[in-house]
Amino acid sequence: MANLKTTAGLVSIRKSLELAQLTTFVPKVSSLDTKQADCYLLSAPFAALGALSPSEKKIPKAPLPLRQRYFRIQAGFTNRWQFPYGLSCDLLGTAQANKAFRVCLNETLKKIMTADTPVSLSDEPKIQTSNVEFETQDHSSYLLPQSQKGNELESLRVHSNQAYTNEVIFSHTQKMTEDMEPDVALECLGFLWELHRIYLFKSKTLSQLLISAVEPMNINDLKSQHKSKKEGKHNKQSNPAAQKTKALGKEKSKMKKITISLDVQDPEVTRIAFAIALKNLYKSEPEVEEGDVLGVLAAASVLQFPSLFQKCVSVMKSGICSANVCSYYCAACKYKQETLVTDCERWLEVNLVPQLSSQIHLRKLPQELLQKVLRSPRLFTFSEFHLLKTTLCWTYLQLNPRVQIIPSHETILMYFSSLPKRCSFLEREAGQRYITVFQSLRLHGITSSKHLEDLRQINFLPLPWLTQILSNHYHALENGGDMTLQRDFSTQAVRFGLLLKQEPRYHEEIISIYGFFFEIKAIRHEASAYSFYIQRVKQTDPALSFITAERSPVSLRQERDVKYEIKAQCLMDGKWREFSTDQVTQKFGVTKPSCKSQVLKARIPSIPVYVTYALLFRSS
Repeated sequence: MANLKTTAGLVSIRKSLELAQLTTFVPKVSSLDTKQADCYLLSAPFAALGALSPSEKKIPKAPLPLRQRYFRIQAGFTNRWQFPYGLSCDLLGTAQANKAFRVCLNETLKKIMTADTPVSLSDEPKIQTSNVEFETQDHSSYLLPQSQKGNELESLRVHSNQAYTNEVIFSHTQKMTEDMEPDVALECLGFLWELHRIYLFKSKTLSQLLISAVEPMNINDLKSQHKSKKEGKHNKQSNPAAQKTKALGKEKSKMKKITISLDVQDPEVTRIAFAIALKNLYKSEPEVEEGDVLGVLAAASVLQFPSLFQKCVSVMKSGICSANVCSYYCAACKYKQETLVTDCERWLEVNLVPQLSSQIHLRKLPQELLQKVLRSPRLFTFSEFHLLKTTLCWTYLQLNPRVQIIPSHETILMYFSSLPKRCSFLEREAGQRYITVFQSLRLHGITSSKHLEDLRQINFLPLPWLTQILSNHYHALENGGDMTLQRDFSTQAVRFGLLLKQEPRYHEEIISIYGFFFEIKAIRHEASAYSFYIQRVKQTDPALSFITAERSPVSLRQERDVKYEIKAQCLMDGKWREFSTDQVTQKFGVTKPSCKSQVLKARIPSIPVYVTYALLFRSS
């Protein structure tokens, strides 16, 4: 036992001697007279090694707790591995830490904020900076926060990533304004934007502000120049160097920094959008991302920047979709862009039912726009009932603004069924403003008994409306399908539709109206050649399902006068094209060739294709 104790003692003494030898090579750190914040910053290299600095006692603790540190496994990009015993055994790491400690701290280093120092250690006042630190101070334009006024309008404009505005300005203007100091300061949106006057004349607003600010300065300069000329007559400088210095002084005095102010009242103009607009002052061709286009459009309007404004309009025209069609339409109306208004309406005419009806963006559709689209002769729908479902869904979303997902049709029916039964929904005070929307529908085209029964149960339409619909159906069935009360084809024809997106090449659907069965067809022959037509089907045709043939009324008339129109619409080269048979009147028989309508042939290189079949049974 005594031998073991002696051996253990010798080993421990040997380790302590080796450790003492190693520590003799560690350079001593000279004491520096540093501030409290600087001392904390200087301790960072030693903290990174997982140990204390040589002057740890003099260095105060961080205001926030440090993250837990772990020993390095490998020293940088070298093959030298760190000993896990402590700082004194890691000679490479210690040498690097001492080297970093001896280097003087610059102000940029003090401003860097990390997870350990989430606050700046600099004595300067805090300013909002961008996400990316820029190494040089010769930037062409940058933002400085002004005193916050705290008004409500300004709070609406505050973006969650305000620092991004710096990067937006710097990213492009730095190269263009190399060796040029900003000579204009623009006070706007609570920031001070430093710009260059030679680039401001693309904006009518900024150029007018600049001219207004320069004129008083020019008058003062003329007075001072006149005074200096009188003095210069008595003592002229003969030294060329002195003359050059004087010329430079005059040039510098001409380019005095000017501060202008712009008050923006449009809530659509955010700081990011305004920064993008200012950045485009420095570009030969304007550039706008689709995600920023609404704000940049508003900023371009405020700045009176025509080329940027038109660029925004063109980006909006080419990017209309369900998510933005409503906001684009409102912006187009606000800034009186008739072509953009037309494009939004045209997109809705074909996509209201196929796309927007199944998305929550339907809520944003203005009522006057919905009415206008419903009355359009170019409106595409799969059936009149699909339009009714869309308008019911739109009404439900107007009444329930907190709903965040598109409801099912059963949910909508259940909601309106749960309302008091004392009168129909459209007769109540809450529903009267929606009457004009439902008056725009062709409710006489809803012939399914199930759909009519659903309308009766939800108590949505006024009773006289339902009575009129049922009366129309009764008279038409009694008179062999004659639609005596519907005579205006453009506003009363019953519409059905096919949407062609991709394969198969052959599209068809059976429709039934007042005891007559028709098959609407669309055939793609080649890559871009299409044929569209209507064909009458016998009640005994195998194409009819058993349920349709058993439960639907059947007319035994051999001929039926039908007024119809086949229309195909598609987007070609950014413009909507329309192919139509115009309005044709034909007697449809049950055998060939009288059972087949006129064929609409068209070459359509792009998809989707929206095909509408409109029918009206004339009195015969």
